[in-house]
Amino acid sequence: MKTLHVEKLISDNDMPKYFNTFVKPSQIKTILDEDADVYTSDGKLLLRFRKNKLSKEKTDKFYNAVADFTMKHPTKNRGSTTGSKKKDIRHNPAVMSSILGYFDRWGPSHKISFNKLKMKQPLEVRETMFSGTHPDKFKKTFPYVKEIDEQYKKLVPAQYKKQRKKANQTFFKIPGTSFTTITTNINFQTSIHTDKGDDVEGFGNLAVIERGHYTGGETCFPQYGVAVNVREGDILFMNVHEWHGNLPIVKGNENVLRMSVVCYLRKNVWLRTKGKSKKFMQDHLQMVKDVKARIKKMTLKNKRKKGGTRKYLGGGHKSYDDMMGYDYKIKAQ
Repeated sequence: MKTLHVEKLISDNDMPKYFNTFVKPSQIKTILDEDADVYTSDGKLLLRFRKNKLSKEKTDKFYNAVADFTMKHPTKNRGSTTGSKKKDIRHNPAVMSSILGYFDRWGPSHKISFNKLKMKQPLEVRETMFSGTHPDKFKKTFPYVKEIDEQYKKLVPAQYKKQRKKANQTFFKIPGTSFTTITTNINFQTSIHTDKGDDVEGFGNLAVIERGHYTGGETCFPQYGVAVNVREGDILFMNVHEWHGNLPIVKGNENVLRMSVVCYLRKNVWLRTKGKSKKFMQDHLQMVKDVKARIKKMTLKNKRKKGGTRKYLGGGHKSYDDMMGYDYKIKAQ
């Protein structure tokens, strides 16, 4: 196994200049394609990479459960990782990216719903669109996520112990794991960024699922000039609070798919729900579903009267499903 100690090639003061720009091949001096541990010059773990640790059966089961949803629901709300300079998200490029599990912000559509019903905004934790509308498929993702969790426990035990302790304090999580939330991205080259909203005491991870032949897509740490070629079956644990992004994905043909999978614990999901009962979770999630049902009924009634939903929903939402499925920007490795 390879062990590296890396120096900063770009100073901390200069790195923000590269935010939201794409990694250049010239910034990368080393690409790892074998088991490796990489430490910074002050001895902190930057990444731990292991090949062929995730099973084909569980990988395929996960992919089959989520790929269609991710491809059919592109989003323009990943601004800080797409390289876009636009402040208006409507002008951002659409990317195939989705989140599973639980999230800690109401979307604009939820706020509209609460206002329409004259409700006080409830505790800001919710199911994502995927988990709420496809609970059976969501359950099919669990074996793969548990496998990632097992590798986390084995390979980065100190950080895992702290994160798992927090996850054990909430029912808003992927059962039997240290994670509340999962991000899936398909053919998405991310610009240079650091992750926000996750557990600062934990450690990030990245797995990849492949359909077809491609080159590139390596996960890069440009400040240190090092990258990792993560392929299907591999697992990368990494400090996601260091600057990172991807090299371009060069597809062998138009049908090639590279799905990245990131599992994490969202800090505010844990903070807002720790110690609350399973019944609280069930009642809270049912309340949100009831709000959706009431708004859908009102929307359909209004549509019959006015011949459309756009004006009623406050503009910008083409359908009820769009309105209730708006997920905020999240991780994108």
